[in-house]
Amino acid sequence: MNKYEKFEGVIGRTHNESTPWWPAPKRVGDGSPNVIIVLLDDTGFAHFGCYGSSIETPNFDRLAEGGLRYTNFHTTALCSPTRACLLTGRNHHTVGMRAISNFNPGFPNMRGYITPHAATLAEILRDDGYATMAVGKWHLAPMEHASVAGPFDHWPLQRGFNRFYGFMQGETDQFYPELTYDNHPIDPPYRPEEGYHVTEDFIDKSIQFIRDHKSIRPDQPFFLYLATGATHAPHQSPREFIEKYRGRFDAGWDVLREEWYKRQLQMGIIPPDTKLAPRNPGVQPWDELSENMKKFALRLQEAFAAFLDHTDHHIGRLISFLEELGELENTLIILLADNGASMEGGHTGVMDEFKYFNAISEDVDAIQNRLDDIGGPHSHTNIPWGWAQVGNTPLKWYKSHIFGGGVRDPLIIHWPKRIKDQGGIRNQFHYITDIAPTILDILKIEPPLIYRGNNQIPISGTSMTYTFNAPSEKSHKKVQHFEMFGNRGIWVDGWKAVTTHRQGQPYDDEEWELYNLKEDFSECNNLAEKYPDKLRKLIDLWWVEAGKYDVLPLDDRRAELFGVRFEPGSPHARREYTYFPPIAHLPAEVSPAVGNRTWLMTADIERSNERDEGALVAMGTQNCGYCWYIKDNHSVFDYNIFTEHHIVRSNTTVPSGECSLGVNFVRKGRKGTIILTIDEKECGSIQVPYIMRMISSTGLDIGRNSLSPITDDYKAPFDFTGTIKKINIKLPRYKKPSQIREDAKTQFRAEMSKQ
Repeated sequence: MNKYEKFEGVIGRTHNESTPWWPAPKRVGDGSPNVIIVLLDDTGFAHFGCYGSSIETPNFDRLAEGGLRYTNFHTTALCSPTRACLLTGRNHHTVGMRAISNFNPGFPNMRGYITPHAATLAEILRDDGYATMAVGKWHLAPMEHASVAGPFDHWPLQRGFNRFYGFMQGETDQFYPELTYDNHPIDPPYRPEEGYHVTEDFIDKSIQFIRDHKSIRPDQPFFLYLATGATHAPHQSPREFIEKYRGRFDAGWDVLREEWYKRQLQMGIIPPDTKLAPRNPGVQPWDELSENMKKFALRLQEAFAAFLDHTDHHIGRLISFLEELGELENTLIILLADNGASMEGGHTGVMDEFKYFNAISEDVDAIQNRLDDIGGPHSHTNIPWGWAQVGNTPLKWYKSHIFGGGVRDPLIIHWPKRIKDQGGIRNQFHYITDIAPTILDILKIEPPLIYRGNNQIPISGTSMTYTFNAPSEKSHKKVQHFEMFGNRGIWVDGWKAVTTHRQGQPYDDEEWELYNLKEDFSECNNLAEKYPDKLRKLIDLWWVEAGKYDVLPLDDRRAELFGVRFEPGSPHARREYTYFPPIAHLPAEVSPAVGNRTWLMTADIERSNERDEGALVAMGTQNCGYCWYIKDNHSVFDYNIFTEHHIVRSNTTVPSGECSLGVNFVRKGRKGTIILTIDEKECGSIQVPYIMRMISSTGLDIGRNSLSPITDDYKAPFDFTGTIKKINIKLPRYKKPSQIREDAKTQFRAEMSKQ
């Protein structure tokens, strides 16, 4: 008999002399609730209608009316870290997610993935009998692992989910998303001109997953982790939702913030003595803005509101579907956001968010002829600081800060079968690590001490189930530390010490502030001078907690870590790439890092006749990126700098048969030269006024332009109809500007001879 597998029957010589036995399936027909986590992105404390907003979110409000709203709930201030805490119940540094999963500087607190010593909710629930499904944003695997080459260790299906449909990166274009289905990339099922939007697609897939499962296994509960792209940039939605908000914010951000603040007071979302925080530094009074700045800012806010409203609408479809199935009553729905509203739009807002990452200020006067593009596929917008602070009303600061605007977020828990105080408000302090232990507590699951051979880090979160029917009970949370990019804070029994770090400055020189949150919800009354001893104790305790939970070493690097890899085996550890098409779409962080540098591309192709044409290489979107293609018998390269197209077209035709094409991009200071070649002979060049440092979050296509068309010169996907034998991309070593020779072509050849 197999001694390695449990068997409680009897084994005889024949089946007539034996007694069969089957293990009892877990959770089948025992009344366990379904669990749905709906996670929004870059959504502020006040953005839901039921938290004071004038943006229409009737379905979120319905969940609040039938459940509980939490007003003292906190997150890490950033997306990947919050998600790591949410799915593990441990602090983010402890599990290896100090910042976003795009980084891996070589320390245990920032590996870009969740350590296997912290089993996820999906892993625990799946082993306890749940069907597990993830839809939407992942951003919990190193992005250089997110291609078809893997490794797949930290993809959703390898971290406990049976099914996955979504995107791996931190953001995606809502009309042209980079989609992954289970373990492989796919094209969107249809295009925006046919009505496609990724949020609708995500809800369709969520409903499909649930319908499939409940049709076959109606007695088995499911866990759905639904992480929408909303309301992270780009703020995009169907035109009818955008038009709905025309004129609604014309009074400006000062008036709107005051209105939302008063609505919060009336709702009881904030205490009656709460002060409205002053404008954050850099936020101008609305009346002092130029007319063009106002027009631009209003369109950006209308697009944001439309995106949130559109998301609420489709979440409403999911709720209605659960009702039709008869599953809503016994489904635990947890709706929350991962951090406060984003400051990445700058003081004016941006038509394309990647201007922020390229340190380019928006020219609001020049952009006036593109206002109608905002919210559609020809934009990649983010709101200005003034509207972001409105979203965080009544708080100050934003995403990535440890003040309330970065870490205090909406949380709604809806479970009609268990929660009887429907519409209730809860004020106990809680943190993102508390969600997982709450779910495990409800399901009476003890977290494993060892999971798949790995000793498990103890869960640091605190169950919130006591709050369901005890509105006045004191918080069970004892202490919680915060850290993000050197910004630090700690909460103990209603007191909060917090400091803002300036990148590159000594940590010991920074001034800490002290707030009594029991009396000062919006952190307006700094008590550091009044209670220096209490502040000192909290600072000392922060260092103790930092040591206990692997916060150290402190690291304030941000954008400079994008695309930089220190570990062996990274795709970015080499300077030459060769592709043999056809190959799958490559995420941006697996693509050659051609931003801000000199590079060379060559394509060995064969055309059976002069009609063969199509895209050879394409990266980015119609808002920014580059593409190289053959059209009308000419080699063409389009360097798209935020819709300013710098196009060079060969002055000779591309021959039929076999040939070698080339594009030389030569950096000289902040400018560049693009040189085309056919069979190593120069055939056209152009100067570009600016070299993009970070090109796009949308990755690379070889032999086609599968998603957003980067140029107006063709219609995507514009598959190449000839044969591409190989594409080679070389990246010479960086040189200082003083070392770059005047002659671009000579300089480039000198560089390439050193490879």
